[in-house]
Amino acid sequence: MRALQQWLDRFCYKHPRLGIPGLMRYIVIGNVLVYLLNLFSTNGYPVASALLSFDTSAILQGQVWRIITFIFVPTGSSNIFFFVLTLYFYYFIGSALEREWGSNKFTVFYFFGVILNIILGFFVGTASMYYVNMSMFFAFATLYPNLQFLLFFIIPVKAKWLAWIDAAYFLIAVFQYLFTGHPLLALIPIVAVLNYLLFFAADIGSQFAYWRGRAKSKVRQQQYKNAYQRPSSGPKVVNFHDAKTQTKAQYLHKCAVCGKTDLSDPQMEFRYCSKCNGYYCYCADHINNHIHIQ
Repeated sequence: MRALQQWLDRFCYKHPRLGIPGLMRYIVIGNVLVYLLNLFSTNGYPVASALLSFDTSAILQGQVWRIITFIFVPTGSSNIFFFVLTLYFYYFIGSALEREWGSNKFTVFYFFGVILNIILGFFVGTASMYYVNMSMFFAFATLYPNLQFLLFFIIPVKAKWLAWIDAAYFLIAVFQYLFTGHPLLALIPIVAVLNYLLFFAADIGSQFAYWRGRAKSKVRQQQYKNAYQRPSSGPKVVNFHDAKTQTKAQYLHKCAVCGKTDLSDPQMEFRYCSKCNGYYCYCADHINNHIHIQ
């Protein structure tokens, strides 16, 4: 998966014209326009959404614009407050990803999800951008795991914990589709997660490797302490065999900028940069503050 991620990074680097600066701004504006058109519909029927949403049978009859316009169809609650809050969430997350990645990579990421939904839509009969938009938070939480949000505007919660809540929501949606007799619709949230995994599988693997190495580091440090501990009575006993073994122990992660390791600073988080041309590790202080190696 790391090879695929590196290929995507090279593809985005070689095709800068694919980027659409401020993409989420246009997505949000399109959603607002369709929402307003729905408000002016007669008898409360959302005519604009009906004409623009993805419908396989209608597309095959010649209404090909639906392949693109379904991106701008609002999804979720019809309540104006939650609608505005949802669009702000999409804009905030999308803009943060664009600043981190650049316009071209974010555009490829978003439209890769669009293409997967279009392909799935021809098999299922419908498609929606709701789960793709929601899956952007997985990408955000992977890049900024310790950024805090105010849940219900009161409770501070880190992004990584909110991502687990988001994952639980996706899992519940899958089971709801399965248990209500719509197994094909269960593929819609799964495809949205697949889009995230295509871009972040290598980072997730590195994160698991980091936590596994951190656990091993704590064990080695405890062995080091036990080798030099003083018994309750009698002269100091030194276990030279264990001490020598610990002295030769190698670190698992080392920052390419400051040189910190998981042995010298066990509480530090280490991650690997996908933009650097190679397998370069950085501490939490420098993962977003270093010159990319090409």
